[in-house]
Amino acid sequence: MKNLFIYILFVLLGVHTCFSQQGGSVKKFVVKGIVQEKVSSQPISGVSISTSSGEYTVTNGLGEFKIRTAKGEELTVKDSDFETVKYVIKSDEDIKVLVEDYVPRNRRSSTVGISKREASKHQSLLDSAETYKKKDIAKSIDFVARSIAVLGSRGNKNELAKSLTALGEIYLFHKQYDLAIDNFEDALEANKSIKTSLLLGETLIVNKQYQEADKVLDLLMELQNMVPYQRVTLFELLGDIKKGLNDVKAAVSFYNEGLKVATKNQITPKMTDLNSKIADAYSQGNQLMEAEAYYGNSLELANKLAPKRALQEKEKVADFYNKKSQFNEEIALRKNSLVELDKLNFPKSKARRQEMGDTITAQRINYKIANAYIAQDKYSEAIPYLERSIVEADSENDLVVQKDATRKLSEVYEFNGDFDKALETYQSYVTLVDTLYIRKEQEISRAARFNREIAATQSRITGLEQERELSQSKYDLALTEQELSEESYKRQRWVIYSLIVGLLLTGLAAFFFYRSNQQQKLANNLLALKSLRSQMNPHFIFNALNSVNNYIAKSDERSANRYLSEFSTLMRSVLENSEEDFIPLAKELQLLELYIKLEHSRFPDKFDYEIKIDDNVDISSFQIPPMLLQPYIENAIWHGLRYKKDKGVLKVNVTSKSERALEISITDDGIGRRRSAELKTANQKKQKSKGMGNIKQRVAILNDMYKDKVAVVITDLMESGQGTRVIFTIKKDK
Repeated sequence: MKNLFIYILFVLLGVHTCFSQQGGSVKKFVVKGIVQEKVSSQPISGVSISTSSGEYTVTNGLGEFKIRTAKGEELTVKDSDFETVKYVIKSDEDIKVLVEDYVPRNRRSSTVGISKREASKHQSLLDSAETYKKKDIAKSIDFVARSIAVLGSRGNKNELAKSLTALGEIYLFHKQYDLAIDNFEDALEANKSIKTSLLLGETLIVNKQYQEADKVLDLLMELQNMVPYQRVTLFELLGDIKKGLNDVKAAVSFYNEGLKVATKNQITPKMTDLNSKIADAYSQGNQLMEAEAYYGNSLELANKLAPKRALQEKEKVADFYNKKSQFNEEIALRKNSLVELDKLNFPKSKARRQEMGDTITAQRINYKIANAYIAQDKYSEAIPYLERSIVEADSENDLVVQKDATRKLSEVYEFNGDFDKALETYQSYVTLVDTLYIRKEQEISRAARFNREIAATQSRITGLEQERELSQSKYDLALTEQELSEESYKRQRWVIYSLIVGLLLTGLAAFFFYRSNQQQKLANNLLALKSLRSQMNPHFIFNALNSVNNYIAKSDERSANRYLSEFSTLMRSVLENSEEDFIPLAKELQLLELYIKLEHSRFPDKFDYEIKIDDNVDISSFQIPPMLLQPYIENAIWHGLRYKKDKGVLKVNVTSKSERALEISITDDGIGRRRSAELKTANQKKQKSKGMGNIKQRVAILNDMYKDKVAVVITDLMESGQGTRVIFTIKKDK
């Protein structure tokens, strides 16, 4: 976040004009300031400046601002491109805000496309337009047109939007709502801003285009960067929409949301307005008790503001009392308004009427007091106020009020039986009607001429906009030609990319085809293993039952029963492991020992056995195919040791070969493979051992599936051919 330094420039140019609130305890004055980049002194436009009392403005194209404030109020300088700073106002001296290492991220400089001199002239013309806005619409519009002309045909859109917004504000002030809406929409098209959106929403509401206003303002609800004053204004306008649609409940809800924000930030003028509007909504919904309570709040708050604001609120409350037929309260409040109006001592001019409103004039207030007396049949009390209304209206050339008051005075004289005065007054009324008719014709003529002038000026502004759009179109056409020249190059690249993608897709298809083949091969291997395991179990059972049959033939029932018991234990384990590719080595060695024990019980005089496991071997971490060792043990006993004349030895040793491999050796000192082959019968020679054949196939398939996990080597124990050694190498999973 950028660091911000505030320097107070002591400018000895005199004291600024001050404005005082009611009671004179707090004096308000105008503070001027500027926001610049520290090193280059580049002005920073669009920075939000607000005070704790609710005043709000933004810096212009030169980074300058003016804002009404008072001693002790907190000034907030806020922008998305640097750290927010708060400063307590101590005097009316100018403020200079210098931003260190300023690099705008989200907004282009406001002077892009125009020079600093042109930017200064543009802002000066807009300031002049603002000065003449209320007193000379033609001059004001002309200044805006000149500000647009300064921008040129390729003018910066941000500055163009400012000009169009200023033009829309002029039309809004003079109640030319359609023209105001057009210019606000054009401004938003050039550059979207919260201020312009709020002004467009306000104008649409005044023009009773509530649905369109709701669409515009609804887009602002999700924004997070609104200052409190703008947020309050948004809720106020949404409430106005709902009130215009006669949805009193929704209107009050929006007004209350705005009131919460205004109260939290102590924006007193808005607190007054919102209390007043809540009362208006309740009054519209005929909830008069609630309306009276909120009018009381608004009146109390208004009395703390400038006298003219308090006067406006008093007249609104007086109108409410009139609606409720509380004429005494109405009369008292309007009489107080007359006193306050006299204190203000405004010059009697059109500017005063525009500032205070058509209803807040001495002649109209007197007329309303008279009507309140007439409503109570107090004709005598009404006459002085009607006469004063006529005199005041005549002095201010207000023919409408003068006409109405004269007609009403004639009726009062008639009610009182003073027919001569009634006739005389009525004749004055007829004269005023004729005069008013002539004046209306003149006003219509002036209005027509005025509308023609506005149309001509607006046409000039529209022409400037069209010229800018034409220039922009030419620029866009040049860009299009440049883009077309690049298009062929892009197409060539697309052809190359397409070929690369095609090759990648071909490679991907080959990969999937290869993987599919591998998966099919794996499935075939699994099926083959299952088939071999199903052949192993019957072969083993057949050999074991031969041993049982041997005992039965010898009539050794006890040995047969013991053998069958141990055999059933062995078979249960063998069947449990028959579906597994690998089982723990420890479990396989247990089964192997049980098998050797069974065979030793059958041939105790033929061999002794020994199973030795090296201490360095962790057999629990190795896996081995089930029933892998048993056929070799069986061959050693049946074809080697059984035919030996003296007693032989069968040894099973488990030793470590490496960290990830171990070696299992099965050795016997029997007659050997060559002598065993010589002793076979002719029938035996024709048949190969199923157990050994199955083992070789299983080892081959498992090594194919698990990458050479098991290796088997068979050698003679002695050079003479006696004895046999079978060495298994088992590798651990990676």
